[in-house]
Amino acid sequence: MIRHTNLQWLSIIIPVFNEALLVGKLVRYLKQNGGNFLADVIVVDGGSTDDTVALATDAGATVVVSPAKGRAAQMNYGASLARGEVLYFVHADCLPPKNFTADIQRAITKGYSLGRYRTQFDSNITILKINAWFTRFDFFICMGGDQTLFVTKKLFNGVCGFNEEMKIMEEYDFCHRAREKEKYKIMNGAALISARKYETNSWLTVQLANAKIVGMFKKGASQQQMIDEYNHRLTYRKNAF
Repeated sequence: MIRHTNLQWLSIIIPVFNEALLVGKLVRYLKQNGGNFLADVIVVDGGSTDDTVALATDAGATVVVSPAKGRAAQMNYGASLARGEVLYFVHADCLPPKNFTADIQRAITKGYSLGRYRTQFDSNITILKINAWFTRFDFFICMGGDQTLFVTKKLFNGVCGFNEEMKIMEEYDFCHRAREKEKYKIMNGAALISARKYETNSWLTVQLANAKIVGMFKKGASQQQMIDEYNHRLTYRKNAF
């Protein structure tokens, strides 16, 4: 449970790589809506070659360069610097609901040590609305890091954080290990997620790619095999992994 004597109990960690178009807006949004509950907003850069670092700094984040590139390594590095009792991992292309601090505090007070939001895409395409509706259910295929993820620092450290050998599916792996120890909450409300992946690929192409990768993950495929398959199937941001 959050100790109410510690007002600044939440640390937000944002792993980034070449996110100049989004990171400033996200940091300002989080600081505005997190208010006095935020211990820090840490942007962990993976070696961006655009203006990501400067824009995140200007927006008020604590910006650090990770010793290693990759979301798992970057998120672990951010967690090692965090001052809050609760860690909140947010991707650069996501916006949680404005009341995210109240939602997380409520979940922890009820005994949940980690959890996520549902999905809402920044698109009016009907099929994406159907996709988003299903994320209220606790299905493996419906979970993703872009729905944001909160976890107590105690639990995060207890399962040794993210597996830094993983470049893909790292959040699935982390949640699987964490859920063996503590309760997991799907919060009411939805994170607003960019539909940029669907703007360069058809809905069916993305779904087939996701299903394939999940199947490979469950069967124990190597990280490189999954990355190669993902890049083969989808047109996606260069050097995303």
